[in-house]
Amino acid sequence: MLIPLAEAAPDTCGGKAGTLGALLRAGLPVPDGFAVPFAGYLDAVRDLRPGRPGGEPDDPAAARRAIEARPLRPALAGALEHALAGLGDPPVAVRSSAAGEDTGRASAAGQHESRLAVRGAGAVARAVRACWASVFTPRAVDYRRAAGHRRSGDLMMAVLVQRHLDAEVSGVMFTPTNPGDVTRIEASFGLGPAVVAGTVTPDAYHVEAGGRVARTVADKRTRLDRLGTRLVEREVPAGDRNRPVLDDAAAAGLAGLGGRIAALLGGPQDIEWAIAGGRPWILQARPVTAALPPVRPAADVPAGALTGTGGSRGRVTGTARVVRGSADFARVRPGDILVCPCTDPGWTPLLRLAAGVVTETGGVLAHAAIVAREYAIPAVLGVPDATRVIQDGTTITIDGTTGTVTAAAR
Repeated sequence: MLIPLAEAAPDTCGGKAGTLGALLRAGLPVPDGFAVPFAGYLDAVRDLRPGRPGGEPDDPAAARRAIEARPLRPALAGALEHALAGLGDPPVAVRSSAAGEDTGRASAAGQHESRLAVRGAGAVARAVRACWASVFTPRAVDYRRAAGHRRSGDLMMAVLVQRHLDAEVSGVMFTPTNPGDVTRIEASFGLGPAVVAGTVTPDAYHVEAGGRVARTVADKRTRLDRLGTRLVEREVPAGDRNRPVLDDAAAAGLAGLGGRIAALLGGPQDIEWAIAGGRPWILQARPVTAALPPVRPAADVPAGALTGTGGSRGRVTGTARVVRGSADFARVRPGDILVCPCTDPGWTPLLRLAAGVVTETGGVLAHAAIVAREYAIPAVLGVPDATRVIQDGTTITIDGTTGTVTAAAR
């Protein structure tokens, strides 16, 4: 009914849980927990698509509503209650672990549901249903179409339940793709969703193979923390905003941990991590699906350009479309360049439509940048006041390799 995380494998529990299970078995620091395997999902949805288990439904929205509305079967609900009691009934993270997710072909970064600070069997059951239902959100359906998902029978969702970590610092790390490359780490205060969703511009660390660390410290104005069973965004005190969140020893230690993970998993990895109680923890590892832009040489910045972090390589000229929320989505036309405060996973269909994207916050390892790289559109992240400085409807050129935005020549 449930599978201990240390026994999870991709063929029964999806890529996310399966990889974390392998890391646990290798003695790496992963929060303990368990998985609701594919079998639980297939049992819950078996009457939604008669004769097509694991396939796309004719009406994804109706399937999503049906899954969210129905209670868990009594046996599964009882198993969840027992497993949570075995953990001591702590706050937990409840996260998707889909078939085909976190692979070398497609990351599905941010496309499915994750919930933190969940406590109690009833709340965990609702979160499990939300993860199952997220298979059929518009963003997930659109992402599968873009990724060429066509096979019937492989659309399945397992769910990962782990102890929630109240992180002091968290972030993302990309291990080197080629010999001689650096390990690239982005980090900020508090919980990781602020970094992966791009709502904060994080510190950036480049760690060479010999341990030498270069850093760029950002103005980190907010942080995300747990308050009971809620996540709250708080202001970072002015005196701490420009303080590095990692010292060189911590950055080098994370890079060493990343190297062990890459060696174990057989290739470069995109790793989410957290530091809680002074100890580093691994929350996710998946193959790198597209190469990062190189570190920007200062000489490449044109005079008068707006600068940020190059998140997805390439250069494009198009109409700037300032998008501050879902009410602006209908204004976006094919070939526009999105200019926005930040993006969230619900904006993924726009990234398929747009020629490029500029954000005010975020880093090269955020979900928006990962998806932009998979879609092969340029992205420039962390351009301060971009939605104010760049006028809607003007023509701009963005360079996702150098991290620059310029007014197009007339």
